[in-house]
Amino acid sequence: MRNPKLSLLKKKCFQIIFLFLCTLFYSVSFAQQNPIAVKGEVIDSASKKPLEFITLAIKKDGVVVKTTVTSEKGLFEFSNIASGKYTLTAIAVGYNSKTLNFELNETKNTFDAGEISVASQVNNLNEVAVNAMRPIIKQEVDRISYDIQADPESKVLTALDMMRKVPLLSLDADDNIKLKGSGNYKILINGKPSSMVARSPKDVLRSMPASSIQKIEVITTPPAKYDSEGLAGIINIITNKKIDNGYSGSLNLRHQFPVGGPGIGGFLTVKQGKLGITAYGGTGFYSSPETQNTNTRTTLGANPSDLINIGRRKFDNNYRYGGVEISFEIDTLNLITAEINPYSGYNKSTNNQTFRLSSPAQLTAYDLLGQNRFDWNGLDMTLNYQLGFKSNKERLLTFSYKFNNGGNPQRNELTFSNRQNFTEPNYIQQNDSRSKEQTIQLDYVHPVGKLNIEGGLKGILRDNNSNFEYRQFNAGTGGFEIVPARTNIFDNNQDVIGAYNSYSYNLTNWGFKAGVRIEETFVKADFISNASNVNTDYFNIIPSFSVNRKFKNQSNLNFGFTQRIERPGIDNLNPFVDRSIPNFESTGNPDLKAVLSNNFELTYSRFKKGSINAGLAYSFANNTIQTISIYNDVNKITRTSFANVGKNKNLGSNININYPLTTKWNLSLSGNLGYAWLEGTINGMLTKNEGVSGYVYLNTGYKFEKQWRANASFNYSSADVLLQGRSGEYYYMSFSGSKEIIKDKLTISAGINNPFIKYRIYETLTEGPNFTQRYRGENYNRSFNMSLNWKFGKLKDSIKKSQRSISNDDVKSSGSKSGS
Repeated sequence: MRNPKLSLLKKKCFQIIFLFLCTLFYSVSFAQQNPIAVKGEVIDSASKKPLEFITLAIKKDGVVVKTTVTSEKGLFEFSNIASGKYTLTAIAVGYNSKTLNFELNETKNTFDAGEISVASQVNNLNEVAVNAMRPIIKQEVDRISYDIQADPESKVLTALDMMRKVPLLSLDADDNIKLKGSGNYKILINGKPSSMVARSPKDVLRSMPASSIQKIEVITTPPAKYDSEGLAGIINIITNKKIDNGYSGSLNLRHQFPVGGPGIGGFLTVKQGKLGITAYGGTGFYSSPETQNTNTRTTLGANPSDLINIGRRKFDNNYRYGGVEISFEIDTLNLITAEINPYSGYNKSTNNQTFRLSSPAQLTAYDLLGQNRFDWNGLDMTLNYQLGFKSNKERLLTFSYKFNNGGNPQRNELTFSNRQNFTEPNYIQQNDSRSKEQTIQLDYVHPVGKLNIEGGLKGILRDNNSNFEYRQFNAGTGGFEIVPARTNIFDNNQDVIGAYNSYSYNLTNWGFKAGVRIEETFVKADFISNASNVNTDYFNIIPSFSVNRKFKNQSNLNFGFTQRIERPGIDNLNPFVDRSIPNFESTGNPDLKAVLSNNFELTYSRFKKGSINAGLAYSFANNTIQTISIYNDVNKITRTSFANVGKNKNLGSNININYPLTTKWNLSLSGNLGYAWLEGTINGMLTKNEGVSGYVYLNTGYKFEKQWRANASFNYSSADVLLQGRSGEYYYMSFSGSKEIIKDKLTISAGINNPFIKYRIYETLTEGPNFTQRYRGENYNRSFNMSLNWKFGKLKDSIKKSQRSISNDDVKSSGSKSGS
């Protein structure tokens, strides 16, 4: 049953937010603009005769806002065009297109293009080779975007592999994604949250072909319309491409060995009239040959000990994902879109381990066979309704509803043998964890001249639960029996009510974005088996600000400031104790509170022949969620959990250079270098750590004759600074080649990763006042891959998509690492 006090607080908060938005909408409703006309005439450049049925398109920031065709006299006219900078393009089959730039404002509210002269195309020209390279990286006022489709390696690599090439992103030795060296970020798919990447992004992205992705955005200063989660920022993966009348699709087949496996992915889009349908999906396997890992621990005190644990592990991983998006344009002002995304998968592993714990009192030893399985499954559904206005087509009101439901069952079965002074019985752990979430959101966009105003309301209801049990073997009965002290049912409800208001203003050489977001969070956690609970709520006001200054030679300077929140997710809160490795336990903490971070960013970009992006960033936060490890000298167990004990300060720099050495040879370099200061109180003792960490990535590609391409890359990542130690460094290199069998249709690719290094070593050092612990794990590193990418279909007119949708990016991802 819900707490009545919480219900009353929610009601009051909803009333306050509703009044806030009503005031906003009422104030901007007066800012209507007078109709503005654009007109002209299109003629043939040779005959000087007017041309009928010529298509005219008006674009703003590269997006078509209005279209029309010329009359039999070659005349055209547009009405109700808002103030701003535009391009007017005349397009027709058999003629070269013609583009004009113009600007409308309060003093000049009409534009007469006069006679637009277009020339007919010459059909007997010889084939012309265009060698200009499509720009891969784009800097905007609050983000950097990487055009995946402009990168030839997108046809051979997975989405996870491409993350190495995106500015500000990197992978550690265990393939965990880092943003500016941090694991505290949020990942969105097409601007919306996705449950399938909430648990472990690397598992999803390594099964997704990069050819299915349009671009990746790194949002370093997220505007107020985004939920405030993600201390380092947001990674937005855009998969939906611009779809046209007719049909279009692609199919990707790939295989990687000896680590990896087969995979298939693709998408299909169909548009007929006002109805558009996009479907995509895929599946992939990722298996590894047996590798070795070692855990060692040395303890101090009255009863010192030495532990060595040597294990050999092999695993199989499978992921299945899909989605269907339907768009129906009722008329030019009313649009309905709906989306459904099912997903599922598993990771199962076999671990053979040898333990040896020695102390002055005795020697304890045993062998262990561990069989572990993690499953995930779920469904996301979204419905959007978008309303436009005749007075201004850029004025929009959007209502959105989202529902998702997912599960993460886990099972660990441990069998002991060759026991020496060890009496722990064989046991089975099971944890059935599920999450359900409902979101209602209202967004409003209103342009007023060069000023764009946005506002919105949002309510999120989250219900998480975990039913975990511990069963140990009873030699007397020959069966497994539940141990009540290690079994519990845990429910966690987290409700968030929020509102935002943001403004963007663009001048010739200046761009501004500013906004504020207010959020009230209510948390209730119940331990049903022992009838205890934890209740808390907190209120946050989150500002954001960014400014862009343009200079000559396509260069610009960006500055941004924002506050970000890290709310603990179910994996951080869940008190389930994972005992799959004896002497080393891990658990969540239901008492965790949200974290507030302050982020400053300064970036310089230049785009002329090639591109360069360079930036400085500084952030600080108190009460951060840190991963902490405490050794218990009585039971000889190291327990790892989470706690709000940290204070973090990070100063970092980053650079990305993309330069065409020739028309066929391209070189790119990216990297970051930072210094971190960490401190926190662990078990009553102040712990501090600081140090340098960095990452560098180098890639080069060459285009040969007859559509052959070759690429090579290398990257190095230094150790990360942790509150109680450091992680290890690692190297990575790859070589790939591709051949277009049918131009822009069929491509075959192959590559090799790490040909000179069979294993990649992942090391972590953890230290406490009475122990030192080291983990050394092997990841199979050398692999070969091949893929076949086929594009098909014909396109005409684009599908209209909702410009606003739900984006729940406010919960800490379990795939990220705390305290990084």
